[in-house]
Amino acid sequence: MVSPGFKITRNVSPEYLSASLSGHWDRYQTLPDTEQIFSELESENVQTFEVLTDPSFRWDSQFSAWLLKLQRYCDRSKIKLMLSGLPEEAHTLHQLATAVPLQTSSNKTAFFSINLFQSIIKGLLQWLEDFVLFLGEITLGILRIFRLRSDARRGDFFQFLHQAGPAALPIVTLLSFLVGMILAYLGTVQLRQFGAEVYVADLVGVGMVREMGALMTAIIMAGRTGAAYAAQLGTMQVNEEVDALTTLGIKTVDYLVLPRMLALVVAMPLLTLYSDILGMLGGGVVALSMDITFTQYVHQLSGAFAMSDVMTGLFKSLVFALLISFAGCQAGLACGRSSAAVGKATTTAVVTAIVYLVVADAGLNILYFQLGI
Repeated sequence: MVSPGFKITRNVSPEYLSASLSGHWDRYQTLPDTEQIFSELESENVQTFEVLTDPSFRWDSQFSAWLLKLQRYCDRSKIKLMLSGLPEEAHTLHQLATAVPLQTSSNKTAFFSINLFQSIIKGLLQWLEDFVLFLGEITLGILRIFRLRSDARRGDFFQFLHQAGPAALPIVTLLSFLVGMILAYLGTVQLRQFGAEVYVADLVGVGMVREMGALMTAIIMAGRTGAAYAAQLGTMQVNEEVDALTTLGIKTVDYLVLPRMLALVVAMPLLTLYSDILGMLGGGVVALSMDITFTQYVHQLSGAFAMSDVMTGLFKSLVFALLISFAGCQAGLACGRSSAAVGKATTTAVVTAIVYLVVADAGLNILYFQLGI
């Protein structure tokens, strides 16, 4: 192979410069540094730069990239680049590469903004359509249960109830107890300034039964049960089991979705009550460290909240259960046909469920406030 050669020729006119290329300008060779050419062009006040080749010249895509870099420099420097001396194939390829001008940053920003806005609107509309369609299918499935014409199986319901209920007790126990302690320590920092540490029981009691018990349990179940629903149904999609059920005439919403959803609806209020109790016990441990006796803590706690406060938390748990199972099952049934799609569906289920939970929690709190509950 012949090494690439590069020779600059100065003509009579100082505004004209030419370069003769020789040898093999391909990926097997180290091409001349374009910075040397740029400095030469800057020092000579060149208006026209012509590139010539001799018979020994050979090229490939490496030369095309080098030439494109030279072209962009000449365009920025207002230098006319003449390429008539190139081989016809190289000249044609270069013309194709430069046929569409490079977009400026302002054009890129505007184009990006328009595309981003369009994609957001399109995504929201698609999400709304999928949400309404899936909600309609679930509603029809529930009606079929009351008409005793559903494909849902009782055995599946009890299996999912065990998975969503007793199997979740260890993690709910740990986190609820710690959340109760966190609430107690958080309240103590302020209450101690007024010598009212005993009211930490009120803070923990109301905080757990109205808000933290239901919300923390829901977040746990979104990451645990919601993700499991998405992974199970997504794997069935990959293995074409859902298609097989449809071929057999079995309604997939009845058979796959409703047992999971109803199981979580039954389990969530019970887990929320359990979480409330564990949170209050965690607050009691902190109260003991502040020289508040257990009897004082229980007495103060008994008058801190009413049954209506407990019911508000339980109603939240029912709403949260519906949203978690909805997000998990929808993501699983919408899964693609690859293992990567299962992971994506699981992530989508958890993220969507948490967004639903936060929005629903905010909406319910506003509703409770307006109703004076």
